[in-house]
Amino acid sequence: MSQMPQQAAVSKCPSCEEPLESGDRFCGACGYDLSAVPARPVDSPTLAIHGVVPAPEGVDWPVARDSDGHGHPAPVHAAAELPGTDSGGSPLPPPPPAAPPAAPAVPAGAPASGVRFDRPGEPDEYPLQAPDPRLTAEPAPVPGQHPAPEPAAAAGQSAPAGPAAAEKVCVACRAGRVDDDGYCENCGHAQPRERDHMEQESGPVAAVSDRGLRHHRNEDAFSVGCTALPDGAPASVAIVCDGVSSATRPDDASLAASRAAGESLLGALPRGTHPQQAMHDAILAASQAVNALAEEPATAREQAPHQNAPACTLVGAVVTAGLLVVGWVGDSRVYWVPADRTTPPARLTEDDSWAAQMVAAGLMSEAEAYADERAHAITGWLGADAYELEPHTASFKPDRAGVVVVCTDGLWNYAESAEEMAEAMPPDAAARPLHGARVLVGHALDGGGHDNVTVALLPFPAPSQGAGSA
Repeated sequence: MSQMPQQAAVSKCPSCEEPLESGDRFCGACGYDLSAVPARPVDSPTLAIHGVVPAPEGVDWPVARDSDGHGHPAPVHAAAELPGTDSGGSPLPPPPPAAPPAAPAVPAGAPASGVRFDRPGEPDEYPLQAPDPRLTAEPAPVPGQHPAPEPAAAAGQSAPAGPAAAEKVCVACRAGRVDDDGYCENCGHAQPRERDHMEQESGPVAAVSDRGLRHHRNEDAFSVGCTALPDGAPASVAIVCDGVSSATRPDDASLAASRAAGESLLGALPRGTHPQQAMHDAILAASQAVNALAEEPATAREQAPHQNAPACTLVGAVVTAGLLVVGWVGDSRVYWVPADRTTPPARLTEDDSWAAQMVAAGLMSEAEAYADERAHAITGWLGADAYELEPHTASFKPDRAGVVVVCTDGLWNYAESAEEMAEAMPPDAAARPLHGARVLVGHALDGGGHDNVTVALLPFPAPSQGAGSA
């Protein structure tokens, strides 16, 4: 299988990360010989998978027409959004309105220009922060844990005053008030967050995201959906974003980027926009959404001068009946796993990272680069303080059925090579994508779960069942 070419010659010195001017032959800071850096290929190739030659003039896309109204991503449903009853069979009361969000945490220190470290020093440095009010929903009661206390009147005591109707009630004891730190004042139970574990299935595409075992919150986000091209052919879409942990509000950044990119793709494809162009435009839309998070009053900046701009990485895929398009900025990845496991899988993206630049420049082997402590320093991200935005896109024409894996480094850290990813994925992932995504998340958790884990699976080719649903 063909693999994406190496990313091009860099606009920054591969050795010391200093910006370069056009035509420089040596780095003005460290004297590095830039002739050793390979030239960047054009970033819109159409490559063949397993040696199949693409059509001469690309894809003959039909004339655009108005959207049929299906270009909207499906919402992620929480368990609490479904009706339920208590242990006595009585209907549960409606969930109270969400509390206002806590002030965003201020990370310590700022990264060097042109490089961001997507990992803080220790997990305990993460602040315990209230969830985004747009995502807050009252979780369903947890059976078997901290049953509701017997009424005090039965014991001859006066009944204590319960929580006000507008306050959040503990999901464990269902009696105590939840304080601003997210703990029950009655039983001390920590309340789950909406984004700790998310699952969504939209037609043939599914995604799962988990907080992991070491982080205090989930800073990943995703958007999946299905739509139809103007000729009625089905198309599946998946966007996965990873918040940069060293930035301010990384969870808000990943959520804003995934929503903006997903909406852009599901709106453009039914209008006849070529999928590769639609992916490029979706990355720009995501970038604008993240940049907007940095717009804050000058007084807020004065009160918290050490805050930096929200930032995240992005990776996405569009699958149609005969075309696979990928796009990315950062170090999240796309893998191709053929249904016939006797044929080789492949990685379809190249990281925007220090390690990838060292390998591309021939300064280190891949094993040496990824063993270095600087390996995960990203050189490309979405955010107002990004040095420059370089959306990467590529299209492929697989000659056989398979599954496209779109994931953050929380997964590929435990299945880095394409062969390891294929081995971790169950054989029936194309028929059961949600089950396959759960298995892959479980693989990362079993390996240690040191990071947030998010993965989306898209069967190729896009099946006609469910086309147009979202």
